[in-house]
Amino acid sequence: MATDIELRDGSYYGPLRTPANQQRSTSGNIHSDADAQKLGFRGGLVAGSIHMEMFAPVLLRAFGERWFEHGSLSLYFLTPTLHSEEVRAVVGALADGTNDEQVEAWAQKPNGDRICEGTAAVGDPHNITALKSRKLDRHANGELRILAAAHIGDEFPVVETRVAREALDNRLAVITEPMPWYTDASRWGGIVATAVNQVNALMAPANAYLKDHRAGAIGLYGAIELRNVNGPLLIETPYRSGGTLLHVGDTPKTEYLWFDTWADDASGKRVTEMRMMLRFMKASSRKYEEAGPPAVADK
Repeated sequence: MATDIELRDGSYYGPLRTPANQQRSTSGNIHSDADAQKLGFRGGLVAGSIHMEMFAPVLLRAFGERWFEHGSLSLYFLTPTLHSEEVRAVVGALADGTNDEQVEAWAQKPNGDRICEGTAAVGDPHNITALKSRKLDRHANGELRILAAAHIGDEFPVVETRVAREALDNRLAVITEPMPWYTDASRWGGIVATAVNQVNALMAPANAYLKDHRAGAIGLYGAIELRNVNGPLLIETPYRSGGTLLHVGDTPKTEYLWFDTWADDASGKRVTEMRMMLRFMKASSRKYEEAGPPAVADK
């Protein structure tokens, strides 16, 4: 675990890290250098969930092990980063004598520019998380093509999900913050999943829902909140997972949706929850190529 975390100005600053994008040479996704450049980016993007892995030791320092049982990290992504660009995680320190509290959290470049921002919390604070308090319909809707068949209130299929050992090993090959719980059995009875593993597991019901909706469009994470309700999520453990569509809308370059998903263990106990904003690039969709530009609503 990281030992070079600094407390300054009332926040814990993690060390500078260089997250890897393992999918630079792939195709058909926003992490591909070739596909991302066609869409106007400098190169393939590092997934926001990879940045969330960087927070783990800082959250442990700020909140203790209890965060992994009853804690949240709620982030809105501001600026994409590319393979090996330097970033660091920052989490506010708890006030003296407090147990259940929410603080500011963000990640930044060496020059201080933030790439994401939001909140982190432990226990049951009275504050509402950054994403739970965010107005979801900030943009006036134009004509939806990619997500035309998606409707607010749609329930996702309930599916079985699990984190395979192979998926964890794939992360451990490049993870910026290796922790003993990712390789050895933890005090919770198994090996703990990383943030990327957790997001992928909680994406299972959304993926089942979206397979008939996305029309081949390239997606990217716009915001993610992970909440450990009775955590942590363990690898090679079966969970039941479902979710609900909260909002669907568009901006000049993307169509997007907000949704909540959850995972319960075999006894029915809620283990973890996620709120996500998922964007789809209009320029990547055949529905825009075939029909020409849409009528753009006043934003």
